[in-house]
Amino acid sequence: MADIKYYDVILKPVITEKSMNAMADKKYTFMVHVDANKSMIKEAVEKMFPGTKVLSVNTMNSIGKVKRRGTTLGRTAATKKAIVKLTEDSKEIELFQGL
Repeated sequence: MADIKYYDVILKPVITEKSMNAMADKKYTFMVHVDANKSMIKEAVEKMFPGTKVLSVNTMNSIGKVKRRGTTLGRTAATKKAIVKLTEDSKEIELFQGL
């Protein structure tokens, strides 16, 4: 966990109808590294998007589903999602502006 840099923490934004509606409340949803904790996510958002100030971070883990191909069993990859709430005086994230 110590070797994860801030640019490796946030993998990609989550673009769904529910996450787009939450942007009105300054809540942004990202797929993040599975080993990242809330303080690492907060630091990464504030460094990657200058002018933003994070108020809170909520995370959710989803374990991989068991899948079968023929007689071989395996799992899909585990994922972690983070919902980041910005302060009222913070500027919005430009990544989501054109959507």
